Amino acid sequence: MLDGRGKVKRRAGLRLWLSALWLALALAAALLAPWIAPHDPLAQDLFAGRMPPFWVERADPLYWLGTDSLGRDVLSRILHGGRVAFAVALVAGVVTAALGATLGLLAGFYRGWVDVVISRLIDIWMAFPPVLFSILLIAVMGPGLTSIIIAIVVIDWTRFARVVRAEAMGQGAMDYVASAQVAGRGRFSTLVVEILPNVLPTIVVLLTLEMGIAVIVEAILSFVNLSISTDQPTWGGMIAEGRTSVHQAWWVLVFPLIALFLTVLSFSQLGEGLKDRFDPVLR
Repeated sequence: MLDGRGKVKRRAGLRLWLSALWLALALAAALLAPWIAPHDPLAQDLFAGRMPPFWVERADPLYWLGTDSLGRDVLSRILHGGRVAFAVALVAGVVTAALGATLGLLAGFYRGWVDVVISRLIDIWMAFPPVLFSILLIAVMGPGLTSIIIAIVVIDWTRFARVVRAEAMGQGAMDYVASAQVAGRGRFSTLVVEILPNVLPTIVVLLTLEMGIAVIVEAILSFVNLSISTDQPTWGGMIAEGRTSVHQAWWVLVFPLIALFLTVLSFSQLGEGLKDRFDPVLR
């Protein structure tokens, strides 16, 4: 039994480190894209259109992952597209976590009318289909990185609020909270000093999962041409472009799809791994 549990823990640890390694490499590549990208992602060369990857016949070694129909380098566009994906993931994830967790903590600890108001707001908000709601918000605000981030925050704060509310309720019933209040600590101070540190692991796990969701949402909006309005490359936009020419240039679709899949999967596995590490029952 112990040996089986040890194997499960080792596999979970391996998934955690592999996910963290991919995300670290992808983030570093995105940050360094202006310096490590072999070509300008917007530069067009119609004479080099639909060049295959370097290992395929007729390939040009200058274009490692080939070119699209306009002769733009696929590798350079993937690297620069990662900048958009990670910017949305980090900013939208942190802001969503801060808003949702704050409301969840207030509702779960203070109870009463505070809980009623926040809970009813959560119920109303979750009645809207998230993807359609995000498309509607982008259509109203106009495309752009800021609009995408606002749309994700407005839609996904309920995910944090519900889970953190339940955690705060459970922690609020613990003896250490009663002891802190008997010792003269104020309610807000108890919330910040005593309960928040114990709820923080759950918030971190939700944050990693939210980052993966943010990457997907940005890719979906890019796919339907509701993302950033400039020629800045995005993974979703590259997938939409590659879909129309998949039979002539499969690499235009496949490589950004792989980058998107691995990034979202890594965020998910990172969240699951952190959950296993933080969960006292599983430890």
